[in-house]
Amino acid sequence: MKYIWKTVLTTAIAVSATLSSAAWAEKLPGEGITVQPIQSTGANETFQTLIVNKAMQALGYTVKGTKEVDYNVAYTSIAAGDATYLAVNWNPLHNAKYTGAGGKDKFYRKGVYISGAAQGYLIDKKTADKYHITNIAQLKDPKIAKLFDANGDGTADLSGCNPGWGCEEVVEHQLDVFGLRQTVTHNQGNYAAIIADTIARYKKGDSILYYTWVPYWVSGVLVSGKDVVWLEVPFSSLPGDRKGIDTTQPNGKNYGFQMNGIRILANKKFTDANPAAAKLFSLMKLNINDVNAENLMMVQGANKPKDIEAHANGWIKAHQKQFDAWVENAKKAI
Repeated sequence: MKYIWKTVLTTAIAVSATLSSAAWAEKLPGEGITVQPIQSTGANETFQTLIVNKAMQALGYTVKGTKEVDYNVAYTSIAAGDATYLAVNWNPLHNAKYTGAGGKDKFYRKGVYISGAAQGYLIDKKTADKYHITNIAQLKDPKIAKLFDANGDGTADLSGCNPGWGCEEVVEHQLDVFGLRQTVTHNQGNYAAIIADTIARYKKGDSILYYTWVPYWVSGVLVSGKDVVWLEVPFSSLPGDRKGIDTTQPNGKNYGFQMNGIRILANKKFTDANPAAAKLFSLMKLNINDVNAENLMMVQGANKPKDIEAHANGWIKAHQKQFDAWVENAKKAI
């Protein structure tokens, strides 16, 4: 009888140990930890943010709904620990915000989430071809500038960059240094509304001048080389501590802005305490063309929260092997 009980007890202990080991092996690094993602008020950033959120959930983190704030608030919030991460750190465009809010002492950023993020000035191809316009400096000529006059004041209307985004500092600086202040008006405000009006004018046959960036849906509606062309700048000139930087691209073209990489920026205290999340942020990569395609679906009508959620889920399903590899490699960082 003693032998039987001993055998049963030994078996029970072994089974218990096995179950405990299995339970331990299944424990995820983010269990019991809540994180707060953040992004700007631009809905075009939701897709890339959701993919990061879903990867964090796969690591076991409880992810709150993404808060939408101005970029300046985003950086100070992450630095203070009131938010956990931002999937839209434009580098180097946002470097002044990054440095001003604490730099490497407050933030973690390794790896590049989205590569090849370009910015610059474009005009419609019809006008570019007819008047041989290739450089924004040509708009110093009042006759050329007047071609892009949308409101009858005699100056070119540039559909520009919202205050607080970072790009507006470059545009304002270049209007001065390129001698365009008297012939070009920088229209700022609600970019989505301004660019929608610009596209409507293009469809009517009007000449258009605008600032934009990639990834963004505009490049899917106004296609470079077909509908519009990028304008070069007369020379490299950036504001502040970037004034000596050459903005010439590898192809020899100079569009006035540095090529950017979009990175995942996180609170440093959080990543120090959560190496799995830090590893995940460093590994994730999203093709810029996938972001452009999703943003275009949004402008075509699939722009409700449930639509963007479906876009993110669809992307993950189509890239499941890569997504799972990020998560599994991140787990090993514990």
